[in-house]
Amino acid sequence: MELDGFKDYFKILGISRNATDKEIKSAFRNLAKKFHPDLHPYDEKAESEFQVINEAYEILSDKEKKKYYEEYLSYKYQNRGVKSKDFPNKDNEKILNFDEFLSAFIGRFSEVGKEIYSNISSNNKDQLLNLDAKFNLQISFLEAFNGTKKILLVNDERIEIKVPQGIQEGSIIRIKKKGNIQFGKGIRGDLLIEVSVKSHPIWKVKGLDIYAELPISLDELALGAKILVALPKGNTYLLIPSASLPGQKLRLEGQGFRDLDSKGDLFFTLKLKLPENWSDEEMRLLEKLRSVRIDEPRSNWFDQARTERK
Repeated sequence: MELDGFKDYFKILGISRNATDKEIKSAFRNLAKKFHPDLHPYDEKAESEFQVINEAYEILSDKEKKKYYEEYLSYKYQNRGVKSKDFPNKDNEKILNFDEFLSAFIGRFSEVGKEIYSNISSNNKDQLLNLDAKFNLQISFLEAFNGTKKILLVNDERIEIKVPQGIQEGSIIRIKKKGNIQFGKGIRGDLLIEVSVKSHPIWKVKGLDIYAELPISLDELALGAKILVALPKGNTYLLIPSASLPGQKLRLEGQGFRDLDSKGDLFFTLKLKLPENWSDEEMRLLEKLRSVRIDEPRSNWFDQARTERK
């Protein structure tokens, strides 16, 4: 809904007018992650959406600003279709449009909000010049899992960056005012660091989840066992149920990658590992097993092999 430039911040965040502070914050974080410029470089539409989302949160997360805004919101809905020229400000002067309301009642934004608001209203042509610098950074699996710090040399300047734990392949880290410089005007772009993660011989990543094959002996599969296994963050004991089968997956909840809001899981796929050389005692036990075995492994296989394909 837009009247005289009016924005319904509740609709923008997708929340009801009686939303709690926690619901407001949650809605903002979900939308901010979706439209963050780091995830949509050079996408002006996404950047504009991000700015409006920030503006909405700037007002609805502040009790005093939210109070004045709700009064104006109620007034706009009650006088729908009528030009709002008689809504008085703090000095009892009449408000002509929504921009004047923001200036009169909401006052100055915080440093973040002020920058957002100025970006929306500014027509500065210098902002159209792309001064952002790109940098490709490759890190190891464990650095991505645990987070790390790196020193980069950009334009003869040493810059320390913090890589957050749980960062994903292809993620963009934006460092403000560390990009290319427009000489003569003192304007500087941002540094955009695209992160790639080296493949690991054991751990494979899908989203926030981690997958790995776990070698298991024949007796551990059949009888079950409590075994020591490695995790990205250390060792732990894992219970293998009796009568397990090769290819079966065991899940360790919360042991995957993590971001600000959630944690992934770790999945072990059981893989039968037979020894290259059997001892004499092992062979005798296997002979004993063969003599007492009651299961015929190929009974169903023969039936399927003789069936005509449909």
